[in-house]
Amino acid sequence: MKGGQMLLIRKNQLGEITKTPLEGQDYQTIIICLKEDLLRQVALEQQIDTRRKYTGSSNVLIPENDFLHGFFQSIIPYVRHSDEKITRDMGMLKVREAVQLLLYTLPELKDFLFDFSEPYKMDLEKFMLGNFHFNVPVEKFAQLTGRSLAGFKRDFQKVFNMSPRHWLQEKRLTEARHLIENKQRKPSSIYLELGFESLSHFSHSFKKKFGKAPTEVISTL
Repeated sequence: MKGGQMLLIRKNQLGEITKTPLEGQDYQTIIICLKEDLLRQVALEQQIDTRRKYTGSSNVLIPENDFLHGFFQSIIPYVRHSDEKITRDMGMLKVREAVQLLLYTLPELKDFLFDFSEPYKMDLEKFMLGNFHFNVPVEKFAQLTGRSLAGFKRDFQKVFNMSPRHWLQEKRLTEARHLIENKQRKPSSIYLELGFESLSHFSHSFKKKFGKAPTEVISTL
């Protein structure tokens, strides 16, 4: 995305946002969450057919227009004063306005916004290898792969021959060692992106598995 653009991101995805300001310029990113409860209310009020399953792109770049530009200008005061009572009172109204402007801008987004079906049961191995570095609970991984927690653990054991938590720890530590030894990355720059909550937790887990602290591995390179 570039300045002034708007991206609609579909539910049931894991992702990271990297914000890169242009040299010498200030910027602000505004994120609005369109929660399912609100979208269900809108669908009921407007008698929108919600039976169709959306099969298009998971992320849609929304073309800019005067209405959307004005909308984002109008919510900046609420973003800057998020603790004010007026912000809480107006919050849902502004989110409803966002939904209407999206439908006005791209009417075909109706199926995108109002698809309330459960995520399909996806390839577990492919999903986990692509998303192991995200620091989310096992329950969330189960949901995102279209499984109950019990079903997720059962399928996971069949695919990886170990429990999800054990595999995640092993995979993250192995990747950390690869980044340190082969990419010359510093422990302080990788522990968060590999799903560890703190540098001390990462260092302790790394030393327990490999017998050396991450900094000791760096010193021997």
